Amino acid sequence: MVDDGSRQECQVFFENIEKKDGCTVIHHKVNRGKGRALKTAFEYYLHNFDTGYYKGVVTADADGQHSTEDIYRAAECLCGYGQEDVLVLGTRNFNEEQVPFKSRKGNKITRRIFQLLYGKHIQDTQTGLRAISNKFINRCVSLDGERFEYEINMLIAAVCRKVNIVEVPIQTVYFEDNRETHFDPIKDSIKIYKVMFASFFVFVCSGLVSMLVDQGLFAVLQKLCLSSIPKVVSIPIATLFARIGSSYLNYSINKRIVFNAKEKRAIVRYYILCIIQMFTSAMCVYLLYTISRFDTSLLKILVDTVLFFGSYCIQRMWVFKEGQ
Repeated sequence: MVDDGSRQECQVFFENIEKKDGCTVIHHKVNRGKGRALKTAFEYYLHNFDTGYYKGVVTADADGQHSTEDIYRAAECLCGYGQEDVLVLGTRNFNEEQVPFKSRKGNKITRRIFQLLYGKHIQDTQTGLRAISNKFINRCVSLDGERFEYEINMLIAAVCRKVNIVEVPIQTVYFEDNRETHFDPIKDSIKIYKVMFASFFVFVCSGLVSMLVDQGLFAVLQKLCLSSIPKVVSIPIATLFARIGSSYLNYSINKRIVFNAKEKRAIVRYYILCIIQMFTSAMCVYLLYTISRFDTSLLKILVDTVLFFGSYCIQRMWVFKEGQ
């Protein structure tokens, strides 16, 4: 158990747990955040327990939301997967009447954004009841995040590493409108969404940089290298070489920075996606034009914006997915 700088009046509970129940309590002198408390516990487990014998750990919040029965259920579920890389989530039903409004809406919004960005539907993205296999614990120790955003980072890492995510329904328990929680609905929500949108923001920047390089290469080729060639020939040539250069730059940034991928064959999938996206854009613009007769430039902006979001999801789930 981790005492994350709890109030002085709470120390009697930790003393009783240590003396009467024989539990080990790790003390933080000051509150360092839930993420840091979890990493402290993981490090202690890895250095003091036989991971060849034990299957992993179960985490549970200290705010009274998790029953003993549900904690045992999560542990039993983890044990059923042997040495497999698995993350068991105790999922609550947020449609029940006792769920506070801010918890109900906050979780629904978060899980929908998570599904949009990472292609994985998770019923309860903020659950503190989790059973984590030994393989995945080693990865969790090095994850970023000191407060509640750490748990979102854990889910993102699990999805990216193709860890088997198992959801186990648990009781939905809230005491006094969840008064005991330390979750700050503004500060912690901002940190959580910042984590979720971090890679997408870099993806957007990568696209903008690639677009500027594409335009710059096209202009240089047109005005300096191909100025003596008829436009009917120079424009296609300049377009082709500018697109080759900018797309390779985009691929390199996405692979190394956005998705942190090591897959060597990803470049083949990347250019397959580029070709499909190009033809899809042209077809959609043409079809929308024949229906609406709107300006094709405006239609292209609309179509390419939608395809841009789709491209992000496909690149994460297919092009740069580990183990392809």
